[in-house]
Amino acid sequence: MLQVPFIRENKDLVITRLAKRNIDAAEMINNVIAFDEDRRRIQTELDNTLAESNALSKEIGNLYKSGNAQEANALKEKTSELKELSKELTEALNTKSTELNELLYKIPNVPNDIVPAGSTDEDNLEVYREGDIPKLHEGALPHWELAKKYDIIDFELGNKITGAGFPVYKGKGARLQRALIAYFLDKNTEAGYTEFQLPHLVNEASGFGTGQLPDKEGQMYHVTADNLYLIPTAEVPGTNIFRDVVLNESELPIGITGYTPCFRREAGSYGAHVRGLNRLHQFDKVEILRVEHPSKSYEALDGMVAHVKTILQELKLPYRILRLCGGDLGFTSALTYDFEVFSTAQDRWLEISSVSNFETFQANRLKLRFKNSEGKNELAHTLNGSSLALPRVLAGILENYQTEAGIAIPEVLQSYTGFKIID
Repeated sequence: MLQVPFIRENKDLVITRLAKRNIDAAEMINNVIAFDEDRRRIQTELDNTLAESNALSKEIGNLYKSGNAQEANALKEKTSELKELSKELTEALNTKSTELNELLYKIPNVPNDIVPAGSTDEDNLEVYREGDIPKLHEGALPHWELAKKYDIIDFELGNKITGAGFPVYKGKGARLQRALIAYFLDKNTEAGYTEFQLPHLVNEASGFGTGQLPDKEGQMYHVTADNLYLIPTAEVPGTNIFRDVVLNESELPIGITGYTPCFRREAGSYGAHVRGLNRLHQFDKVEILRVEHPSKSYEALDGMVAHVKTILQELKLPYRILRLCGGDLGFTSALTYDFEVFSTAQDRWLEISSVSNFETFQANRLKLRFKNSEGKNELAHTLNGSSLALPRVLAGILENYQTEAGIAIPEVLQSYTGFKIID
């Protein structure tokens, strides 16, 4: 959530930067400022009323002590009027503060200056590419056909048990899935991230804290009886560890990693581009999260990008990195880099990671602060990234590593799988 003082002091910048998201934010921003002016006016009137009431109460006490009961009783009527006015002003202040917060919740984060303008993923800027696209043998198959051929993923069985988008991994397919999770976690902990096992459901406050609510409410599975939400990513429970926390500056930076299943309704998703593992309602992902000093968060973002690079280099998968344009940027992000793996059998790029800096946007919602060198509370910066999301990484391995003899296992994973080929 944007801070009101920042909006007031940088009105034109906020409107200009939000235009990168193809949002005409002038009316919203003007409303925020107007609401805040009303809120501050009511607050001032309330403060003055309370001060006057307190002063009269002291005066009444002194009058009683000096034997001027008649004069004191006359003033008591005035204090009753002030108390009633204070009650009305408090209710008005609470209403105005609620209206202001509801408006702020609807405003996305301000894009970083280097975010390219654009409307769709076609306007994203490629900033890096590495790896050779393999030449496959004649008759090479997409991963959903390979899964059926080698009996390692059963999409029809998942459909029977639950529905489309809930695959069942079998045999060497399940082993490969588990190997990837272990490998990702090991890489992350070796890089200094502390491993956490996190809840797979969160409460409403956690959803608001990281910005999934109210923005993505329709994309989350909601357990209505308990008002809990199945997590769309480990970012939500992981970042909420720090909700309502004041850290010492010496504790920064903080890095955590965790594996969780992720649940997304993906309403409206259909067609050939979502076939097989390309888009699921339940999938596995290993996440990395950071809490950083504001002066070091973009250096940390570069470090996270470099870390994900090393994983893809070891897996020897062809990949590219995109800087997302304003129109494709997530609601809470100030700057996002997407990693995509090339699927040779599908002849298309598959997104496998997003690495983002949210600056103070989440921290303001979470009330995540640290005591700076002057002893004052300051909002931290939060960052997160997929390291990595499994389905499309697995799809890339199955398709790019296929041979006429079977599916070779990347060398770096063989100690985890215990086998070198799926045949």
